[in-house]
Amino acid sequence: MSTILEIKSLKKAFGEKEVVNGLSFRVNKGEILGFLGPNGAGKSTTISMITTVLDADGGKVLFEEREVNGNDNDFKKALGYVPQDIALFNDLTAYDNIAFFGSLYGLKGSSLKNRVKETLELVGLYDRKNDYPDSFSGGMKRRLNIACSIVHKPKILIMDEPTVGIDPQSRNNILEVTKSLRDEGTTVIYTSHYMEEVEAICNRLIILDNGQIVEAGDKEEIKNKYKNKGLNNLEEIFLYITGKELRD
Repeated sequence: MSTILEIKSLKKAFGEKEVVNGLSFRVNKGEILGFLGPNGAGKSTTISMITTVLDADGGKVLFEEREVNGNDNDFKKALGYVPQDIALFNDLTAYDNIAFFGSLYGLKGSSLKNRVKETLELVGLYDRKNDYPDSFSGGMKRRLNIACSIVHKPKILIMDEPTVGIDPQSRNNILEVTKSLRDEGTTVIYTSHYMEEVEAICNRLIILDNGQIVEAGDKEEIKNKYKNKGLNNLEEIFLYITGKELRD
């Protein structure tokens, strides 16, 4: 499997506190990578550096073997980001929210209309296309948030806690959408505090703690590695490795 994204010796400190300490890993094309860690492990800071929102103190991010930076518009067009905090315009309909984000990536005319329709159908909101986000449940808002992030068909999609505080129907929809995107060739970096989601959709795992990787590899291989220690699921393995609960 070919590498689409490579993180090399990434570092970031805030004052005296080193939050990310020489982080290196690869993301393979067409996989769903579970990017895990307890609160304060450095996940959000790493994601901010990958998306070029935050400058690194050291190291580099390579996309398709070339280094990227904050002025790299080609990389930004290839990237989709689903933030943990919902980012929608309440004075725009669901359709117009998606169309607005699509237009930012250069979509227009019939191409934009077709993609908005396809994306609404994918997240199960086409029948609510003319409604405003204020009338949506929390789960529907998160599904719309995802639609806004994938309308331009990104090569890489970063999903930061996309199912926090939502109903089971919306959670199942989001997991199915994520797998569908993977099947269509999108590479997904997925962070979650729900190990059952990681179990259901992720191919490979990276576990961070204190700004460093403490475990990484194929999901099934990691499970087999710790089975001899009497650990029967990913949540138990996570607690054993980090000494911390996944959810505080």
